[in-house]
Amino acid sequence: MGKSYDLVVIGTGTAAMVASSRVRAAGWSVAVIDHRPFGGTCALRGCDPKKMLVTGAEAVDLARRMHGRGVAGGARIDWRDLIAFKRTFTDPVPEKHEHRYADKGIDAYHGRARFVGPDAVAVNGTTLTVRHVLIAAGARPAPLGFPGEEHLVTNEEFLEMEALPKRIAMVGGGYIAAEFSHIAARAGAAVTIVQRGSRMLTGFDPDLVGWLMERFKEIGVDVRTGTAVAAVEKTATGFAIRTRSAEGERAFEADLVVHAAGRVPALDDLGLDTAGVARDGGRLKLNEHLQSVSNPKVYAAGDAAAVGPPLTPVSSHDAKVVAANLLDGNMHRPDYRGVPSVAFTLPPIARVGLSEEEARGQGLRFRMKAERVPDWYTARRVAETVYGFKVLVEEGTECILGAHLVGPHADEVINIFGLAIRHGLTADDLKTTMFAYPTGASDIGYML
Repeated sequence: MGKSYDLVVIGTGTAAMVASSRVRAAGWSVAVIDHRPFGGTCALRGCDPKKMLVTGAEAVDLARRMHGRGVAGGARIDWRDLIAFKRTFTDPVPEKHEHRYADKGIDAYHGRARFVGPDAVAVNGTTLTVRHVLIAAGARPAPLGFPGEEHLVTNEEFLEMEALPKRIAMVGGGYIAAEFSHIAARAGAAVTIVQRGSRMLTGFDPDLVGWLMERFKEIGVDVRTGTAVAAVEKTATGFAIRTRSAEGERAFEADLVVHAAGRVPALDDLGLDTAGVARDGGRLKLNEHLQSVSNPKVYAAGDAAAVGPPLTPVSSHDAKVVAANLLDGNMHRPDYRGVPSVAFTLPPIARVGLSEEEARGQGLRFRMKAERVPDWYTARRVAETVYGFKVLVEEGTECILGAHLVGPHADEVINIFGLAIRHGLTADDLKTTMFAYPTGASDIGYML
């Protein structure tokens, strides 16, 4: 027998928890549906567990850099113990999320959700009649379209490996390839990255990426840009990866091949056509309120919406916008100003706001300060050779247009620039702020 709800949320990640909690607090009847363990990508299969593995790599990397500088003895990663440490965080997450939903009076369904009409969703043979649906189903690995792609493991499977293979190939050159290669190389694996584009980390400033690539080389990561995978074949000893580039065809072997070539909204199994939910090129067609343009009962948030950057804070922000629109009517729009993005390489690279190319393309008048500064105290203290920045300040308003950092504490300092961009703080506001010293933030005044 079916039930009726004011809101059904497909997914149980960040966006689902935020939106369902807010709407339920307003007295609506709410249910969530997920065919996977509750908690979503970030907490279970993405940023949080990945950062825990990065912590192990950070400890080893710092010990190696400080060797001969007052630190003696060796350090190495015990992969099995590191994965066990990660699981101390991830394993309790599903049960905690289920308890949170129950405590709030939100019904939870385990199974695949599928639209069976414009206002009906089925799960495990039960049909739920809905006033509204929020699609917060996250993303999945993008299809690659070459023979043998079924042999690749996903980022999720990499994070669950009990043992780390000796030879690893990463297909793609974005966040996953950059971060996982830094982890794996410091754990003793030989890593090869195959990137179709001319460089890695295309969302970040090319000059800073160039500085960071020196660290890839130092740790032995073989980066092959301008190279496409033609096929992956299973062999007696692992996998053969066949590639094509301007230099011709090549092949190399690996024990593990990781899909690191991006993710797309996870929409294929939802029965969207039955609900009259329009798509365009694999993405939902949404209006400025994150509402379906063809079925007003349906909204989307986070990676499933694919409107803002594919980041956890964006999922939370989207969910707040959707919840407000459900409760107040369509009066709210997402605002993605000042959203920082970080690749947790060692050292990390970060950006917020406009790139130099974007600012010039918009015809903005600005001054730019860019410098590589490995001699600054922040870098020398931890024996880090890669440290630099590029900051864009608009002429006239003195507002920060964009900030790009690579080096120690870049992942934290970038938030100060994000705060400035989002709330209209000027370069002088930052220069006259008294930051604790010596810290990464105390360098900000010298970057402006």
